[in-house]
Amino acid sequence: MHYTGIIYRPPFEADFLLLQVTVGCSHNKCSFCYMYHDRPFSVCPIEQVAEDIEEASRTVPNVKRVFLEHGDAFVLSAERLEKIADLIHEKLPKVETISMYASILNIRNKTDEELLRLKECGINELDIGVESGFDTALTMMNKGYTNEESVTQLLRLKKAGMDFSLNVILGCAGADLWKENAEATADMLNSVQPHLLFIGTLHADKGCQLYYDMQNGIFKECTYGQLLDEQELLIRKLELNDTIYFGSHPSNVVPMEGYLPLHKEEMLDVIQKTRERLHDRLNTYPLRAGEGSILDRK
Repeated sequence: MHYTGIIYRPPFEADFLLLQVTVGCSHNKCSFCYMYHDRPFSVCPIEQVAEDIEEASRTVPNVKRVFLEHGDAFVLSAERLEKIADLIHEKLPKVETISMYASILNIRNKTDEELLRLKECGINELDIGVESGFDTALTMMNKGYTNEESVTQLLRLKKAGMDFSLNVILGCAGADLWKENAEATADMLNSVQPHLLFIGTLHADKGCQLYYDMQNGIFKECTYGQLLDEQELLIRKLELNDTIYFGSHPSNVVPMEGYLPLHKEEMLDVIQKTRERLHDRLNTYPLRAGEGSILDRK
């Protein structure tokens, strides 16, 4: 298999085939992200993709799911994605779902008819980093779209019959606007009803713009207490009908998983118990390591 650069994937794609079809991220301007800062965006030759699929047919012939790499493979034209899907189904006939990272900008560049065709090809359950439903936060994070645009494009996916996972970042509006961020993000999520909600907490590693904004006092990060308050308010305001809540990322103050609305009260109880346990540190900032991992959570 051909792989260029570090391969990132959602945690729930660990047991499936990772097939690289692009290198880097077509946007690559998010202020909090450093993953592809040294990797110019490019499209992998279709011959290379075909070779990798052929190899996979020999090594993992019974695989049922394929995740297309890199940062936002859904940027590819509908025609190219259809061709890749056809190659996958020809050589890997047991594949049921073809997933990938996508952005709101990628969806916007496809027609309703193209989205329907892609769904018919088995492309589904896109993993989308929306980060927030609060326009101020979206601007701070340099996402390149507004919340209104985000909702519009996500509802277009729903109309095409596509499920999707949404990534949300707690704390991405900063210490002074955590309440507004939680409320606006909850409204957005309630409007689009994602299949899965992936929760992380804002962290900035050296190499991204946000890291330097934090160092220079331009961006004020949230304390332990503010992160707990934001998470609690977000969950309280969520009115989701059937959504997996995946919040086990090591950057979270409260790592937890569950189903909404089934486990809503249990989640709120865990947050309250964490607040009581960390009562003497609520006005301090988490001590972080790589990937935002919190070192002093206990």
